[in-house]
Formats: sequence, structure tokens, C-alpha cells
Amino acid sequence: MTDLSTFIAGLPKVELHVHHVGSASPRIVAELAARHEGRSPVPADPAALADYFEFRDFAHFIEVYLSVVDLIRDPEDVWLLTHEVARELARQQVRYAELTITPYSHVRRGIPAPAFCEAIEDARKRAAADFGLDLRWCFDIPGEAGLPAAEETLRIALDERPDGLISFGLGGPEIGVPRPQFRPYFDQARATGLRSAPHAGETTGPQTVWDALNELGAERIGHGISAAQDPELLTYLAERQIGMEICPTSNVRTRAVASLDEHPLPRLVEAGLLVTINSDDPPMFGTTLNDEYAVAARLLGAGPGELAALARDAVTASFLDPAGKQRITAEIDAYLATAG
Repeated sequence: MTDLSTFIAGLPKVELHVHHVGSASPRIVAELAARHEGRSPVPADPAALADYFEFRDFAHFIEVYLSVVDLIRDPEDVWLLTHEVARELARQQVRYAELTITPYSHVRRGIPAPAFCEAIEDARKRAAADFGLDLRWCFDIPGEAGLPAAEETLRIALDERPDGLISFGLGGPEIGVPRPQFRPYFDQARATGLRSAPHAGETTGPQTVWDALNELGAERIGHGISAAQDPELLTYLAERQIGMEICPTSNVRTRAVASLDEHPLPRLVEAGLLVTINSDDPPMFGTTLNDEYAVAARLLGAGPGELAALARDAVTASFLDPAGKQRITAEIDAYLATAG
């Protein structure tokens, strides 16, 4: 049997909670910062980015995140970022990923919506050809920008409707950004066939998760870790097998959880929830999807069989078509049979 880190490195995976800009590697961030030197606080030295990506709290994380968003100035930047994110995911044996993209943030900075969507779509097709990676998009509302951002995100989603668009989301701060106000936008998105995958219960309590379910029709929950505080909610989520996009290192780095040892992942698994392992904003948090599987192995006391089961659960929770799910699940099973 291979050692656990080697097993994780080769395990076919699905990534369901990873942000577009938040996945920019230090090399790409530094390259973009150098292009715009003097107009951005982001360091142009890759070695200096580790200190820049030390977050005091969630609000500080959002501030830093938006400073990196400011580096994406034209469609060429968008294409480069998207293709490089795909390269890194494929290197970790990711077969399918639903990338969370916030078009509002780029359009309001001057990139026309058609050009933005054309860039990500072209990069998606190239990623399939270059890396064998199947990418899909979740267009999410930046909650801190309020209802105007919701309206514009919905407009872009419905008017442009890029081929890779599969779901509608809501990110950013939860505190002071109640979920129910976004219901009309989610209703319209869902009416056109987009799936609902909002963030909820990361930095606020279980009620935010209930609101995402009851008001936004959530089919998956981004983070949702506060569900561990509410036995009734745990039962609801387990009975309906609503996918939970869990990102352990992210929760520690943004101070949503005090330490990995205190992370509620084991409680969520014990309660029978459909738990998936994800990386969120990996370079910013000094992690990778492979690292997150290693964290999960430690917290859960999991071996190859249990890690393969987590990988299968991510396939189940994905919005991939049935044939695609069957293909990746068969690959996971075959890998476990030979490497596990």
C-alpha cells in the first residue's frame, strides 16, 4: 500500500468550493502586481506575499482579497488567471471543478461583461484540451456590495449565459448581510435552471444556514460549519443529503475557527452530512486541495478508504451530469483498488 500523502496526491478529485481570484498563485499575483506597480498595495515579490496574506480577521481577508481583484484589469488578465488556476487543479488530479467567479467585481472595474465571459470560456476550453479538466462556473454575488451587485450579477448570468455557467452563489461577509434579501435574485436564477450554492454559516450562526435553505433554495452550502451548533439543522441536512463545502484551513486562516483541532468537521461527518473537502482560496491560505485532504485525514483518523469515500461524496454533491459523475466515481474506485 502507498503512504497516505502519495495516495492523496494521486486520488482523482472534484473541487466544489474554490474561488477564481483567490486561486491566483504567488507567481501570477506577483506578475500582475508588477504590471500595475505603484497602483496597488500588493507586493510584486512572490516571497513577500506570505506576509501580505496573513489575515487579522475575516474583514481583513476581504480587504486583501479585493486588493488582488484590483490587479485583474483586462480580459488577458482574466484568461491568464483562469488557465493557471486550471493548471494547478489538474496537477492535483482534479477532474472536475466548479469555480466560484464574481463577475460584478471585474465588470465594475471596467472589463465589459461579454469580454469577461468570453475570456473565461476560452480558458475553460483550453483547460479541457491542455489538462483534461472539466471546469464549470458558479457566478456569485459579493454580499458586501448589496442588492445592486445582486441585480448586476443576475443580469450578467442571464444575458451572457456562458456555456460553463452552472450555479448561482453568494459570498463575502455574512455579518450585516442577511440572506433573505437576495431571495428574488436566487428565485430568478433558479427559474432558468441555475443551481443554488450560497455561502452560509461560516462566520455567523446556524440561522444563516437555515436562511440559505429556506430563502435561497440552497442545494449546497458553502462552509456551513455553524450547523454543528444546531442538532435540528444537522438532522435536516443529513436527511436531505445537502452537500457541505468544507474548507478547514480557510476557516482557521480567517479566524472563523480558532484552530484545526477545534474544527467541526468530525461532528459534521459523524452526523451523516454529505461532506466535501475543498480549498477555498488556496494560495492565500497557504494550502492546496491535497493539503486539505491530509487535514481531513488527520481530523477524521481516515485512511485511503475513507478519503476515497470523501472524494466520491464530492462527486455526488457536484452539479455534474450523471454520466460525468459515473465516470469520475469509477475512476476513484479503480484508483482505490490499485493504490489503496
